[in-house]
Amino acid sequence: MLQQGENCPACNLLGESVRIITVKNLVKDEYKTFIKDLEYRICLNAICDLVYYSVPHGVNFFKDQIRVPVWFKKDAYPKYACYCSKVQEDDIVRAVKEFGLKTVRDVCIKTGAMKNPNCTANNPLGKCCHKTIQKIIDDSLKPTKKLTKKIIVRR
Repeated sequence: MLQQGENCPACNLLGESVRIITVKNLVKDEYKTFIKDLEYRICLNAICDLVYYSVPHGVNFFKDQIRVPVWFKKDAYPKYACYCSKVQEDDIVRAVKEFGLKTVRDVCIKTGAMKNPNCTANNPLGKCCHKTIQKIIDDSLKPTKKLTKKIIVRR
């Protein structure tokens, strides 16, 4: 059963809990006075402009109020895979496609990802980017679908 305040007030989808230190570090300075010591959630909906919220208290922070682009939100640029080392999604894809790397360890060595970890403060989710990098690797290794023409022979 959902507790009051778990769904995003903008899109009504379930958000994920995020630590106050993450919110305090990533909200732009001019909005920091609105941060209260509350429980916050992050909206995971790519098309929703709301990032952090605390529903019972009416505290909301939108994409334009956050210091960094939130990688999973629509139109985020750049799309960081690792916020701490400023490694972008394209860097991970390139390491896989051009250099044939297949493990998080090898990709991190090549790109410098996860070299300066301070994920709680730098990543909008407040978590290590290991799973994000692994997903990018996995997606990059999937064969691309080629369009094929069906030839219809009429007799």
